[in-house]
Amino acid sequence: MWALQGLKVDFELLKDSLPFITDFISRLFPPNLQVLDIAIKGLIETIQMSVWGTSIGAILSLPIAIASANNIAPLWLRWIANLLQNAVRSVPSIILGLIFVAATGLGAPAGTLALSIYTIGYLAKFYQQAIESVDNSSLESLQVIGASRIQIAQYGIFPQILPLGLGYTLWMFEYNIRAASVLGVVGAGGIGFQLKSYIDGFEYTKATTMMLVLLVVVTVIDWFSSKLRRYLESM
Repeated sequence: MWALQGLKVDFELLKDSLPFITDFISRLFPPNLQVLDIAIKGLIETIQMSVWGTSIGAILSLPIAIASANNIAPLWLRWIANLLQNAVRSVPSIILGLIFVAATGLGAPAGTLALSIYTIGYLAKFYQQAIESVDNSSLESLQVIGASRIQIAQYGIFPQILPLGLGYTLWMFEYNIRAASVLGVVGAGGIGFQLKSYIDGFEYTKATTMMLVLLVVVTVIDWFSSKLRRYLESM
């Protein structure tokens, strides 16, 4: 109720706006399939951006997660690593896209770099939580027999967090496909760039084709990722 009052939502206005919403949606159909080849090309670029962005982000996230974990890192290091995580997460993906577009120019490289940094903010936190959920008794057993910190991580932590960590990475890859399509709005490549171009040009039926292609691929990847995540979690 507090949030609703603060937003000052006018339900009468929403009721009166229904014809305008209906009119806009009607302009989106039927989809213009003549641009299907452009949509597929943009989609492939979006998937490539997500693959590279997720991979780079995952590799960089792991040492940050280790430095953030309560059961591994000292307090001073945890403060620095957690501050870095929070700083990255506080920057919207659109802003990251604008920064890298300014640095590298329009196109997929800017979007890939933006996704890489954006991924770090979330995967580092997910990996950290996975590390902190490790069974401490196994770590204590390794410490008793004189294992080093590296050996504890190699034999006591990584085998336990691997299925969960892979599941998180798959989820992030799936999410980054959506994020990559949004980054196209600022000229960072992918299908989002084509989508914005058609909307700016009032070519709504062509924009619908882009959205439908994206919907199909996201649905397929979501289904495949869910299956794979359940398999990894059962390992």
